[in-house]
Amino acid sequence: MNSSALRSSAQLPWRSVEKNVALPLETKGLNKQEQDERIKRYLELVGLSDYKDRHPHQLSGGQQQRVAIARALAINPDILFMDEPFAALDAITRMKLQDDTRLLSTKEKKTIIFVTHDIEEAVYLADSIVVLSPNPGRIKSIVDVHMPFERDRTSDDFIHIRDKIFEIFNMKVDRDLEYYI
Repeated sequence: MNSSALRSSAQLPWRSVEKNVALPLETKGLNKQEQDERIKRYLELVGLSDYKDRHPHQLSGGQQQRVAIARALAINPDILFMDEPFAALDAITRMKLQDDTRLLSTKEKKTIIFVTHDIEEAVYLADSIVVLSPNPGRIKSIVDVHMPFERDRTSDDFIHIRDKIFEIFNMKVDRDLEYYI
């Protein structure tokens, strides 16, 4: 799911949230009952059941992202590609959607390829972080994230992995600290 796919829900203001989620199902050959079941299931999964009759312009940015996620999941892909889906959101909404994304991937047993420029977001969401070099984009490093499912953004493990990524980008500043008592 890239940013243009996410914008498409906002570009269809005449379509309700329910019809936005139904959009990719129209070409799948599913009967009306199967479509309705999927729409209901995925709107519930992303917490938007009560918003099914609203239009995208009536939703917050986070809710619009949830519609896009429900629409993508409705076609039951093996892999979900998310290209900076939370970049334009405020910090609290972003963290909530990060939590929801982790739960969704586990509950739905989906592989998610998540593109982000936010190092902490990568550490929080990933099992593995692939660091790319710029122009041309090549794999510079792969960092496995060995942390429990419940992640604490302030834990030593989290900070250690975050710092490892900063080192890969040559952004880690080592400081000799002096302590005075």
